[in-house]
Amino acid sequence: MSLRNDLKIISEFIEENEKILDVGCGEGDLIDFLSKKSVDCRGIELSQKGVNKCVEKGLTVIQGDANSDLQDYPNDVFTTVILSQTIHAMSSPEAVINDLIRIGKRAIISFPNFAYWKIRLDLLLKGRMPKNDILPYEWYNTPNIHLCSISDFEHFCKQKKLKIIKKVLISELGYKINSSFSENLMAYQGVYCISKR
Repeated sequence: MSLRNDLKIISEFIEENEKILDVGCGEGDLIDFLSKKSVDCRGIELSQKGVNKCVEKGLTVIQGDANSDLQDYPNDVFTTVILSQTIHAMSSPEAVINDLIRIGKRAIISFPNFAYWKIRLDLLLKGRMPKNDILPYEWYNTPNIHLCSISDFEHFCKQKKLKIIKKVLISELGYKINSSFSENLMAYQGVYCISKR
């Protein structure tokens, strides 16, 4: 099975015998992959189509909205809670992140970097909202309402006293960026593992 670049990185963060919740799990590609590694995987997905695909694969997934339904989970019930390529579509990212680190010992969050150099160049030269593989919508039909950059996310973590356990920044081609020089400019996506301090 071929995983998206950020999902490959996330799968490397997960160890055997973990209990995880994948929030916004889509069609279940990540939890299907992880369940083969002796990981107790569950998912929550907004779209009925995604839930149906997961159920067809035999995955434990419920239909729900992360904006409101995470509040129903008890504290520290999961070792890891995952939110991949979804935080920018949340109506209240801060509340969702608070729930992620409340119901899990740690959270893994991946998102597109809105400060990536090609996005900046598009805005500068075309004067229009950029489109690419992970931001494929027009300004008027996008579900992405809270776009952020690598710097924005790290500033948020510092401000909210969240611990960044690990981060991996990915290029457009899926390579890990090893240099901290201009990472906010060069990273296409960020993958962060965070927890309460």
